[in-house]
Amino acid sequence: MIMNLRRPIQMIIFFLSTSGFAQNPGDGTQDIGWPRQVTQNGNTLTYYQPQLDSWQDYKELKARAAISLVPKGGKEVLGVADFDCQTLVDKDTRLVYLRSINIPAVRFPSLSPDSAKMMENLFRQLIPMESQPISLDRIMADLQQDKKDEKGVQLKNDPPPIFYSNSPAILLMVEGDSVLAPIEKLDVEFVVNCNWDLFRDKKKKDYYLLTNNGWMTAKQLKGPWSPTQSLPKDMSKLPSGQNFDDVKKFVPPPPPSGTVPHVFFTSVPGELVLLKAAPIYSPIKGTNLLYITNTDNDLFVDNSTKTFYVLLSGRWFSSKSLSGPWEYAGDKLPKDFSKIPDSSPKAHVLASVPGTVEASDAVMLAQIPQTAIVNKAEAEAKVKVTYDGDPKFSSIENTSLQYATNTQDKIIKDGDLYYLCFQGVWFMSTSPNGPWKTCDSVPKEIYSIPPSSPVYNVTYVTQTNATATTVESSSTAGYFGMFVIGMAFGAAIAYGTGWYHPPYMYFGPMYPYPIYRPWPCAYGAGVVYNPWTGGFAGGRVAYGPYGAARTSAWYNPATGRYGRSATVQTPWGGRSAASAYNPWTGGYANTRQGHNAYGQWGSSVASRGNQWVQTGHVTTAAGTTAGYRTSTGQAGIVHSGAAGTTVRTNNGNVYAGHDGNVYKKDAGGGWSQYNNNGNWNKVNNNTASQQRLDGTEQARNRGQQQSQRFQNFQRGGGGRGGGFRGRR
Repeated sequence: MIMNLRRPIQMIIFFLSTSGFAQNPGDGTQDIGWPRQVTQNGNTLTYYQPQLDSWQDYKELKARAAISLVPKGGKEVLGVADFDCQTLVDKDTRLVYLRSINIPAVRFPSLSPDSAKMMENLFRQLIPMESQPISLDRIMADLQQDKKDEKGVQLKNDPPPIFYSNSPAILLMVEGDSVLAPIEKLDVEFVVNCNWDLFRDKKKKDYYLLTNNGWMTAKQLKGPWSPTQSLPKDMSKLPSGQNFDDVKKFVPPPPPSGTVPHVFFTSVPGELVLLKAAPIYSPIKGTNLLYITNTDNDLFVDNSTKTFYVLLSGRWFSSKSLSGPWEYAGDKLPKDFSKIPDSSPKAHVLASVPGTVEASDAVMLAQIPQTAIVNKAEAEAKVKVTYDGDPKFSSIENTSLQYATNTQDKIIKDGDLYYLCFQGVWFMSTSPNGPWKTCDSVPKEIYSIPPSSPVYNVTYVTQTNATATTVESSSTAGYFGMFVIGMAFGAAIAYGTGWYHPPYMYFGPMYPYPIYRPWPCAYGAGVVYNPWTGGFAGGRVAYGPYGAARTSAWYNPATGRYGRSATVQTPWGGRSAASAYNPWTGGYANTRQGHNAYGQWGSSVASRGNQWVQTGHVTTAAGTTAGYRTSTGQAGIVHSGAAGTTVRTNNGNVYAGHDGNVYKKDAGGGWSQYNNNGNWNKVNNNTASQQRLDGTEQARNRGQQQSQRFQNFQRGGGGRGGGFRGRR
């Protein structure tokens, strides 16, 4: 079926086999557009974008597609093909791969039964049956016609401590009591559980804080803080190789520059609303809303009520004053928020406004699983659980289950059995220390763990389709800390459950320093939803020199030493602080879906990890040839260009009706039906069927626009998410 493409195909196969496929998600194959055309032996098949009937559990898809078939030397005939298939979703590239494609019925309304059978046979010879990629945005837009929002889960939406400043300021977070770690042979120590570089003089007990511009000092963490040019003498002896290099650049202190920031202190996760000078307001066309332009926060004012609204971790809070007090407002947002135009600089918040199409997209995307085929034996060889002392367990409310409290790993005790959710894969053992065996499934009661539990996120990981050697593991957004909030008029996505669990500290006899392990929390990381990555990413608001970090050090029980976390590389996956660290999974990752914990495992554990669809491409003057291979071993070649066998044409206005007929949208806005004589007849456009076709057309256009926007976003380098902030 692939003609005149021998050299490009050889090039792409060589690239796929030698380079390990594309290294960046945006470098893979894309939805090349619709309709697509296949030419073979003088026969030409054009098949239009599928129209979805259902997508059960986001794994089994049923749809219809309009088709055009021109046999060699013959005339064009139109028809409808029904098909069902299984799907795999790559959220990095926002592509859905159709696999195990089955075509139960093909109909040609204008042909006799005998002629229709001949054309069906020709169609089945021409239609590609390997994995077919289609934009996830196209599928979601089609599903939105009949999709009802989910009820959501019962999250805790009490406002965190919210601080406000219209002059330079920083938010200093030290969760609980300060955890102090000595620096070998020095009379200074550093604070482990802090989001900034914070040190203490052992003798004078004074604190020293390195901000963006220089040093500040205080007797107490809550302040008052004042600038200083005098540091403890041992600060000049900070060791190399422990990630103190960024700090050493500021020793001795540089000359004073810029405005000294105000330091807000909190002992629990909080948020900072920071403006650059007095508020500057800009109106949003068609609404009574204004947004404040001189801030990185999503900050609005409803001009009709003079009420301020701020979006934090996907939750809306309101206040009559920027200084507070703030209250939860997600269930009583003014309707004007849903009227924010797509062209507005603040259009991205629509994904957090219940009742909007954008919010429905986000909710749907959160429920679509990311799947990996796990090699059981190889996965088991990688599992290692470390407890701080002997294993300890605590009850999970409203269940008969218990969870391990003195380990960073998620271990659930059910009777005499222990279940471990390790980087998105379930394991089981008869002992809390292992050995661990890959599960085919886990007890149903695990999925009744309430959101108030610190291990709630494991309820979003399932295991199915087990064989003797592999199992299919699926993770949805909740595993990465993204949850659906149900509202009276819709649903939206929030980061974190809202329940705060104090950090765990262990003072063991074998360790010279206390072990500090924080639990995931909803606030204090500046996470912002990105509609193009389908999740939340930290770092938009700088809560520390290394981005939105909750802690600034890690602890290695194997060596009994603390280390600094200016880098995201640790061999033990300890509790580290960087904007890319995801405490929900216990590994380094951006919180957006697609960049998940499988990146820690590579190909030896989860088969191809989150790169279960690996891609590569070659672009020449004749077009682009892309190759892809899925975790099931299926592969395919897609070509876009004049010389290709699968190409894009310009007439995407043909649709498959629910009644089995073929329809097209006329230039004047009406509809015509392909009749038994092979001609087009105008139809009554006031029927429910035609209204549904109008909705399908609108969905197709929207899916095309969203797909193109995402491709533009990736080409612009916006698809990476997270990342460190340099010291400013």
